Amino acid sequence: MLMKRSANATWKGSIKEGSGVVSTQSGTLDNTQYSFKSRFESGAGTNPEELIGAAHAGCYAMAFSLMLGEAGYEPNSIDAKADVSLVEADGGFEIDAIKLTVKADIAGIDDDEFQKIANQAKEGCPISKVLNADISMDASLS
Repeated sequence: MLMKRSANATWKGSIKEGSGVVSTQSGTLDNTQYSFKSRFESGAGTNPEELIGAAHAGCYAMAFSLMLGEAGYEPNSIDAKADVSLVEADGGFEIDAIKLTVKADIAGIDDDEFQKIANQAKEGCPISKVLNADISMDASLS
């Protein structure tokens, strides 16, 4: 199975005064604004790190659901949050860490089994595999 998904970005102007828009193939994001302020300050719009966080949290929740199902559990809910850390390094910027915070409601699972499957999902999620950042996680049953 080969799947291809796409997104595009258009930027106009200088780094600090300019702005851009991002759109996704599905249309979920359609000319969604981003700028220096939305990335490094507190301006309106999205930013690449927020989008990576959304992709990682969504991918993780799906991978976790799949692996739970394979182990015989059906989650009532999985709430995954990805905190993406952007730092200055070597004269530029890099994402140095992503912390996943996971809260799940799963009937009949004990904490050892939960932690085992949660970590397998962290390692197995395709977005985790593509990112080179130190990806940590806190997972808890609710």
